[in-house]
Amino acid sequence: MHVSIIGMGRMGAAMAGTIGRAEFALTVYNRTRESAEAVAAATGASVADTPAAAAAAGDVIVSSLADDVAVRDVYFGPEGLAAGVGQGSIVVETSTIDPKVVGEIGELIDEAGAHLVDAPVSGSVSLVEQGALTIMAGGDAAVIDRAMPVLDALSARVFHVGDRGAGATVKLAVNALVHGINNALSEALVLAEKAGVERATAYEVFAAGAGGAPFVQYKTAAFADPAGTPVAFSLDLVAKDLQLITGLGDRVGAPMPVTKAGLELTKEAISAGLGDHDMSALAVWLRGEA
Repeated sequence: MHVSIIGMGRMGAAMAGTIGRAEFALTVYNRTRESAEAVAAATGASVADTPAAAAAAGDVIVSSLADDVAVRDVYFGPEGLAAGVGQGSIVVETSTIDPKVVGEIGELIDEAGAHLVDAPVSGSVSLVEQGALTIMAGGDAAVIDRAMPVLDALSARVFHVGDRGAGATVKLAVNALVHGINNALSEALVLAEKAGVERATAYEVFAAGAGGAPFVQYKTAAFADPAGTPVAFSLDLVAKDLQLITGLGDRVGAPMPVTKAGLELTKEAISAGLGDHDMSALAVWLRGEA
């Protein structure tokens, strides 16, 4: 099975490493070619010149892109992914995007005679590298089964959550929960610090108690040492997620008061210059250190 991966951001590059270690034949593409070449040098992958060329090379094509705009740019057009995808190939869309966009690109892939699975992921770069993501797959069960060798290499668990588009919906719901935890954790930590408790002590208690979710565990370094820990997920991307989540809530009639408040707080932190910092930098903003 030949796998093509489109998008060499943090997650896409990590996916390429994991897929390469699983000994699939691998092709990579990125709009900035230098990023793809760096991944290829580390993994032995081939580099495609266009999304169409990457799609043509793959039995399974994995897309990992930043947002709706990037996804549309990659799929559409004479050199787009849909122009190159082969009959019967499977496109696995892992980006966090609006379910409406899943519908758009799904129709495009159907017209090309291929199959689209929307399969966004939950987890950090470290979990990609361990092959321990959680994947929420929407689409035809038989197509998902055919893609399972690739999905299994990337994940600890794959949930088939419904028809195409359900993966994107569940991912937004998951991220509403994750970003809510991040906001509450930031507030609680700063509260304890400003009341005189050592940061490390407060965090250790949080991680050991009822609120010690997996997110709290793997973000320990980021909250303990914001300046010295690599960015895993930026506040700019948090804002993008929260806008998608609140937009979906408005469309389906689901009130999202906590998420809307979190969006406003995130916008304030971004306005203070923290947009390219990790999501844990919300605590930096609340401390008044931005």
